[in-house]
Amino acid sequence: MNTTVFERNVPQADVVAKALQGAAHRPFWIDDMQDQSTQYPQLDGDAAADLVIVGGGYTGLWTALRAKERDPGRTVILLEAERVAWAASGRNGGFCEASLTHGHENGRNRWPDELDTLDRLGMENLDRMQEAVEKYAMDCEWERTGELNVAVEPHQVAWLREDDSPGSVFLDRDAIRAEVNSPTYLAGRWHQDSVAMVHPYKLGVELARVVTDLGVQIHEGTRVRELNDHDHGVTVVTERGNVEAGQVVLGTNVFPSLLKRNQLMTVPVYDYALMTEPLSAEQLASIGWTKRQGIGDVANQFHYYRITKDHRILFGGYDALYFWGRRVDQRHEHQPATWEKIASHFFTTFPQLEGLKFTHKWAGPIDSSTQFCAFFGTARKNRVAYAAGFTGLGVGATAFAADVLLDLLTGLDTERTRVEMVRKRPLPFPPEPLASLGINLTRWSMDRADHNQGKRNLILKALDAVGLGFDS
Repeated sequence: MNTTVFERNVPQADVVAKALQGAAHRPFWIDDMQDQSTQYPQLDGDAAADLVIVGGGYTGLWTALRAKERDPGRTVILLEAERVAWAASGRNGGFCEASLTHGHENGRNRWPDELDTLDRLGMENLDRMQEAVEKYAMDCEWERTGELNVAVEPHQVAWLREDDSPGSVFLDRDAIRAEVNSPTYLAGRWHQDSVAMVHPYKLGVELARVVTDLGVQIHEGTRVRELNDHDHGVTVVTERGNVEAGQVVLGTNVFPSLLKRNQLMTVPVYDYALMTEPLSAEQLASIGWTKRQGIGDVANQFHYYRITKDHRILFGGYDALYFWGRRVDQRHEHQPATWEKIASHFFTTFPQLEGLKFTHKWAGPIDSSTQFCAFFGTARKNRVAYAAGFTGLGVGATAFAADVLLDLLTGLDTERTRVEMVRKRPLPFPPEPLASLGINLTRWSMDRADHNQGKRNLILKALDAVGLGFDS
């Protein structure tokens, strides 16, 4: 098999070791707020509301906002087991993409007849998010800079040249290196208006501020145990009291579903990231990157990276790890070998930044579905709506999900609810041990493809044939 650029150009071990020395094991974004976020009270006793939202991440927060915008008089309670935006919503890379389908190619493979509609709905959703950020003066470092996809192996150049994503432009080697100076870049494609960069934790905190100003009650530290139906609605049972709800939205995503039907629909796949110290003026000049786009390479095992307001570089991805038992467990977040690998790849990408240190290293689980994007549905006599399975592209898609969930609860027939992606559920993951065997065999096959000029083996071709193939 062939070697990759990250194996052909490996930095010295002491460069990686020194860069990682002293890096704090916690998400930079949350640390950056220095606990300036509002702390909301626990639920204390029983309560009632027209709409109860379970989960204080982006799905729940956007649903709360859209619900109050649609009906200011509706009473809304949001229940969060820990802190608002503490999980995936506060520790992702901050790429807010228009795509609802985990990329143009994945959408074309699964819903070719509706792709134009899905692309348009995604752009409209991103525009509406930007309008909300501006309307409510959300301080979340929103920048509509777009994203660069980069080829770092010769066979990837043709992929980018043939990409027909709307609103994108192909860049040859000289043009892409003029944008961002990396010796690994062979070509690029700039998606100029379909991605915004954002401080992810600040977005969550600001959404919480806005919805409380609109009258939503948020209760942190309030874990929901179960949902009980009755003739007039749903009783949401928590550790500290019950909430009588007319309707319920579930935005628990990677965490175990309160609905039995969804317990096999997602698996937690762990993603890992590093954040550097701020770059000096000389270091910035050595890489360019003046337009501040997000960047991702186009390998199966890909890296994503972006530059922050204070000129740090977030660098993550590549290893996406699944652990037997599909449990969300903080012990899975500590993977020194993965951070060393990512750090090595960082200095292969930017060798001119040797000597730069990482200040933070962290990880977290992604709620992956077999279609690699969100699925939707209702339960309990259409009084409960849910969305999950965003597979790493939830920063933007959760706002779209909020409107879908409210449409479903209201019984509205809209363009959003008519698309097949919303109407049909994907296949579930099998139980263990088949889940672990299948996921890790797929990951091994994707690694082999990256070492074999992108050629997919029989395993990946079989998954493609049954609609489970990953190509994004």
